[in-house]
Amino acid sequence: MTVIYRQLIMNDIASFTSQPKARFYDELFMHLNLDSFPERLYAKGRQGYSRHAMLRAGIVMKCECFEYITDLVDYLNNNLLIAYYCGFDITKKLPEYHTFDRFFNRINHDLLVEVMKTQVKELYEMGVLDASFIALDSTPMEANTKQNNPKSFAQRKFDPENHPTCDQDCALGVHTASNQQNEKKTTFYWGYKCHILVDCMTGLPICEMTTGANVADSTVAIEMLEKANRIIPPQRVYFHRRQGLRCQGDLQHRQGCLRWRLRHSFEHAAHQESE
Repeated sequence: MTVIYRQLIMNDIASFTSQPKARFYDELFMHLNLDSFPERLYAKGRQGYSRHAMLRAGIVMKCECFEYITDLVDYLNNNLLIAYYCGFDITKKLPEYHTFDRFFNRINHDLLVEVMKTQVKELYEMGVLDASFIALDSTPMEANTKQNNPKSFAQRKFDPENHPTCDQDCALGVHTASNQQNEKKTTFYWGYKCHILVDCMTGLPICEMTTGANVADSTVAIEMLEKANRIIPPQRVYFHRRQGLRCQGDLQHRQGCLRWRLRHSFEHAAHQESE
């Protein structure tokens, strides 16, 4: 009898996963709208694994802060309940490393943007997003190149003329390394910059834009606000830029032009909405 109970416990996939974490992923994927993300790429032939399940697995990878796909594969195999919530058939073999790697490399970024737009619209209609007080900031994303490796002894690693050959799209940028007075405050890197427009009341993102590491927030502010106008209805809004943002030319003149363009952008969108 003890052996039978032990076998039943081993077959219970919920016994090996933290229940609060299981509820988190259950609720997360229940409210994740993937209508704009195609489930299948081809009408005929072998379909393989569900693309929705693969995308949810990618979200798990980010939520768990896994750096490598191998960590995700091990996690799903050891937490079949999470794999089930992702949408995989846990009675069959789960995807391997190369399957995930191929999916993540070939995924269309525009489809992810549409998924984000859908979620933002639903949150706004539910009253979760207020969008009356928004902020723009950016975070660095380093390219996978030897120039960014602190153990590399390559000469002229951050020379603008010495561009990485493995990633022609990246750019040379600088970001804050530490706020301590006795430490180096900035560091150079080759890579990209992710600009994010955030609702300050909830901390939730409204839209994002990825550019080269040498692009400042001030140069994409208007374009991102116009993108936000196309996602949620325009209204009276307070826009906050982070302190220390450098602008070329006269600072007061640039800020005045920025405020006028922001107001004009929202008024123009509001006029189109009323028509």
